[in-house]
Amino acid sequence: MSRSNADEREAFWLPFTPNREFKANPRIVARARGMFYYDEQGRELLDGLAGLWCSLAGHGRSEIADAIATQARELDFAPTFQFAHPKVFELARRLAAMAPGDLDHVFFCNSGSEAADTALKVALGYWRAKGEAHRTRLVGRARGYHGTNFGGMSVGGIPANRRAFGNLLSAVDHLPATYNREHQAFSHGEPEWGAHLADTLDDLVALHGDTIAAVIVEPVAGSAGVLPPPKGYLQRLRAACDRHHILLIFDEVITGFGRMGAAFASERFGVVPDMINFAKGVTNGVVPLGGVIVSKRIHDAFKQSDDWQVEFAHGYTYSGHPVACAAALATLDLYQREGLFERGRQVERWLGEAVHRLKGAPFVADIRNCGVAAAIDIAPAPGSPGKRGHEAIRRAFSDENIVLRVAADTIALGPALIAEQDHIERLVAGVERVLKKLS
Repeated sequence: MSRSNADEREAFWLPFTPNREFKANPRIVARARGMFYYDEQGRELLDGLAGLWCSLAGHGRSEIADAIATQARELDFAPTFQFAHPKVFELARRLAAMAPGDLDHVFFCNSGSEAADTALKVALGYWRAKGEAHRTRLVGRARGYHGTNFGGMSVGGIPANRRAFGNLLSAVDHLPATYNREHQAFSHGEPEWGAHLADTLDDLVALHGDTIAAVIVEPVAGSAGVLPPPKGYLQRLRAACDRHHILLIFDEVITGFGRMGAAFASERFGVVPDMINFAKGVTNGVVPLGGVIVSKRIHDAFKQSDDWQVEFAHGYTYSGHPVACAAALATLDLYQREGLFERGRQVERWLGEAVHRLKGAPFVADIRNCGVAAAIDIAPAPGSPGKRGHEAIRRAFSDENIVLRVAADTIALGPALIAEQDHIERLVAGVERVLKKLS
């Protein structure tokens, strides 16, 4: 990159990126179509993570772009603070119909981070409305990720995301991580060992009494490196929450909309939570949109005695934005018309079979897969954790024409649901060549 170009790009502070190195050796994508990105010179780059876990129907879908353009011309913005517009009702109905059990009310926001904080506030408000205002403690899980706002970061369990920001929310505790390499290495799908880890919620109740308002977990942890739940774990966690009258929140920002071969992972695993957080795939990543789906029981607890009183003092300027709703409705139509949720089960088989062939490749310490998601743990460089992971993302882009995601020394794969088997084979073969080149 020339000095003039470097100066032009200096103003942008990239998130979750070593900015100094990036601006010296930038990885720029200029357009996208289907399974591929293209750089400024037109080089084709296979997208190995569906954008950032979000472009499940592939890139450049004209149906979504057309819906956005039509909506922007017709109604570019409408407030949802004491007003509304037709598409927000239509989308809420569609999402409620897709959700499991009695989850039938939708509160909209703009991202997974906002969805996490919204769900936590719903939980606290619910117990106050029920006359149990002493229930203020929130429980997350080690290696959990619930975005980067203060609430989600507090219940999240990734130390690198927390350590720079001092005290967060105080009334927070964590369940142990569900991953244990000694017992689970190279598991295909849900590992056999670890269901008992859900029972540690009983220990937290013994410690904190009846002060716990909610537990929030990802059915399959994504950002921490694709950690599938042990067989029976989610069922035991649901039972423990029921036993102690604790709300259970599933953060399905990554697992929703077909990545687990169903509308939501809760359907795949047969567990109905009290709330589901969603974002990313709801619009195929084209426009920011997120939200929380809650049960009628929770929704109705917020009713006020007078019909002019606000029930829930929370929301965002862009909650249920008309353009975002139009994008989501077009996306849901695509998923249904092309059977992409069901197709995810086939892509899962291709990905699982291919990625586990990397066992024995240089530096590979473990491999996991669940749904259309897989992870390869690589042994860290001595004294420099994360350095090999960073080298992997650079080599994949420059040498193998692949866009990957890494978290420390874990390579994550999560292609779009439109992937063909040859895309999967090309992706995994490229990763293998990258592993062979690592320092």
